[in-house]
Amino acid sequence: QVRLLESGGGSVQSGGSLTLSCQASGNTNKNYCMAWFRQTPGKEREEVAGMTSGGSITYSASVKGRFTISQNNAKSTLYLQMNSLNPEDTGMYYCAADEPPICGFGLSYEYYGQGTQVTVSS
Repeated sequence: QVRLLESGGGSVQSGGSLTLSCQASGNTNKNYCMAWFRQTPGKEREEVAGMTSGGSITYSASVKGRFTISQNNAKSTLYLQMNSLNPEDTGMYYCAADEPPICGFGLSYEYYGQGTQVTVSS
């Protein structure tokens, strides 16, 4: 089992940047598939970025070119660098993990963190 703890959310003006972090603990020896989701009231949870256990990366169309997912395996930390933020990026951002071999962008994930709130004002 792995536990996930997000941090780095906050309030920023349109055009600004934020970097989210997700610290994994517990059974971190496995090479998990990892992802970032966001949830906005009234909308379905959206997977915005995913990284397979082999390192392949996928972004949703809404964030491609603006967000970057990365991982520091030594620190068991996942990151989401968010640039050129706009009010539509506002939401609760969640880190997720799942065990290979059947995992990746668009599939369900077994583990989720508690989330960190991102608010972008115009």
